[in-house]
Amino acid sequence: MHILELFLIAIGLSMDAFAVAICAGLTMPKMSVKKALVIGLYFGIFQAGMPLIGYMAATSFADMILNYDHWIAFLLLCFLGGKMILGSFRQEGCPDRECPNDMCVDRICPGGVKPVVEEASVAPSQMLPLAIATSIDALAVGVSFAFLRISIAPAVVLIGLTTFVLSIAGVKIGNVFGTRYKAKAEFTGGVILVLIGLKILLEHLNLLA
Repeated sequence: MHILELFLIAIGLSMDAFAVAICAGLTMPKMSVKKALVIGLYFGIFQAGMPLIGYMAATSFADMILNYDHWIAFLLLCFLGGKMILGSFRQEGCPDRECPNDMCVDRICPGGVKPVVEEASVAPSQMLPLAIATSIDALAVGVSFAFLRISIAPAVVLIGLTTFVLSIAGVKIGNVFGTRYKAKAEFTGGVILVLIGLKILLEHLNLLA
């Protein structure tokens, strides 16, 4: 797998964290660099660690399913990508905002009622569940890496750094623009994972040069 493909996978995996970071930025009255760095570190470390765990767990039995490894990689990536694409169409508000209506758009509630916003916390009790929830899918990607015999060290470093940078960017975007890019990010990430999975399968079937 080429570095560009790994980078695209890293972007796809980081989109969940990016979307949550947008929500965190939305709750900040003013952009906090310190909080953005902490959020980026949490998401980056967990997004790098989960593929490593999946890789190590799958390495022990990768040889047993050598003839099916590309199919498994394809199905896992398509499943994760499809879940992200479907999630991008759900009209979900950010969890840190309270509103008397079911759905808020950016910082404005329908009907002109001003929402009550509690600034996002970066305490471990708040960040650990979010970091685990946004990175758990990366376990499956780590399994795919084991089947495809990808060098895991540069892959997890690239995934971690990409997620770190995009999470910080998400905090800034959420603080300035609100949630208008949240669904687009999730949709784009899902499409990337599906396309990478399809490319892996087609190469295995010798349908791509």
